[in-house]
Order: sequence, then C-alpha cells, then structure tokens
Amino acid sequence: MLGLPKGSLEESTLRLFGKAGFRIGKSSRSYKPSIDDEELDGRFVRGQEISRYVEHGYFDCGLTGRDWVVENDSDVVEVCDLLYNRASLRPAYWVLAVPESSPVKTVKDLQGKRIATEVVNIARKFLKEHGVEAEVEFSWGATEVKVPDLVDAIVELTETGNSLRANKLRIVETLLETNTKLIANRRSWEDPSKRKKIENIALLLKAALEAESKVGLKLNARSEDLEKILQGLPSLRNPTVSPLSSDGWVAIETIVDERVVRQIIPELKQYGAEGIIEYPLNKVVH
Repeated sequence: MLGLPKGSLEESTLRLFGKAGFRIGKSSRSYKPSIDDEELDGRFVRGQEISRYVEHGYFDCGLTGRDWVVENDSDVVEVCDLLYNRASLRPAYWVLAVPESSPVKTVKDLQGKRIATEVVNIARKFLKEHGVEAEVEFSWGATEVKVPDLVDAIVELTETGNSLRANKLRIVETLLETNTKLIANRRSWEDPSKRKKIENIALLLKAALEAESKVGLKLNARSEDLEKILQGLPSLRNPTVSPLSSDGWVAIETIVDERVVRQIIPELKQYGAEGIIEYPLNKVVH
C-alpha cells in the first residue's frame, strides 16, 4: 500500500513515477489511483498526513517531505531522499520571516511575540532551543498576509525566497531544510518481500530523478580526431566508442549534464564531430 501526496507535490510525483516506469492514473473525484503494477495499491493523501499513516501501518510506504516526518515526530524508516518539489529539483526551507520594517533582528527579539505557521511543533522546538517564549499559532494558509497586523512573525516554507520578498518580508532564521523522502513502515521494512519491493521502487525513482539533469549524446568522428575530442572535452569521460562500417570512422556515445550541452555541441563540431544527436533520458542507474 503506497501513500501518494495530494496537493502541491501531486503532479511532479506522478511525472516522476511515470519516468520510473509506473503508470498511475487518477480521477479528479477519486483518492484511489490505478497503478499498472499488480503488487501495488495506493491512496492520495495530503503530504502532511502521510508519515502518520505510514507509521501506523495503513501505508507500507509513502512519499512526503522530511519536514512532515519531523513535524509529526513519526517513527518511520527513511528509505531515500528524492530531491524534487513542486517547481524544481532543489530543497526547500522553513524560515522565520518578519516585515522588512520590523525591528526583529534575531529569534531572541521574538520574546513574548506571536508567530503564525503550519509547522507548529517545529517552530516551538526551535524557540525552545533558543530559550525564547512566544505564542505559536497554527495557520491554515495565506500566512504571509498575517504580518504585521495579526502576528509579529511567520514560519513559512520557501524555495527561492521570491514570494517572501514580494510580500515585503525578510528572512531572520532558517529552521529546517526539507526535501521529499520515500519512507516505510518499520514492520513492512522487516518483511523481506515488501522490503524488496520498496527498495526497487526507491532504485527506479532515484534513477528517474538522476536522469532529469542529464542527456545522452551520440556523434560520429574520424578516428584521427578521436583523441582530440576526448582530451579537449573533459565532460566526455568514459564514453562508448565503436567502429563504424566506414573505415577510419567511429561512433561515440556518452551521458553529460544537460546544462553543459550548449557549450559542448559547438566544440564537438569544431573538433570534427558529425551527426551529433542529443536525446533525453528516463533513468540513470549507478
């Protein structure tokens, strides 16, 4: 039984599973997905709740943020990190933020103040660690608009800080870095057949995620240009080199980071490469 996050992570999670080889269908009115794997069943649940359901055994495994495992103090197996979120392939941060005009400079300045957040337990633990007594209230959303009229500060999730800056807020402290995790129920993890299935899911999801930032390159070159191509382009490490049917020519195939392709392709052409093909990848397994 698999717990899938409903909400902001839903679409990116379904895309990742698709690249990993799992077709998950969903209806707008149903919380039960169809999965093209007879060994899997699942439910869509809000990410904030998944760690509790995994801990209690309703789900054998599930995907949720590290922040909700911490917030719920859930006793689960953290199988692997999956560095993606709703908009990018990088971690997000829970931060303490105040209005730009606020006199608050550090968390110590919030003694006796009021803070709004969705992660009440994380915020209270952070205040306790710094010896600060302040009122922490749960926020149902639109937290940024509550300062300074309703509360003195907020603890909010951000990836880039752009939304905070747009609302004229500045970050005072970072409480927690978070990213998506595949987690498992402890009893399920001790079951050999279930553990193997969970480990296979983890392998395929990580391979799909690894492929997000890479592409494959194929090209042909004269044998006399091969050494120059390989030495001049350090990104082409350990490529596959095969002879072509035409004497004096070889085919080269390799995997490179997508961000360097725009630099590499003109250089390949300059060094004598022909028939250069760039293609996307679904999985990269190390």
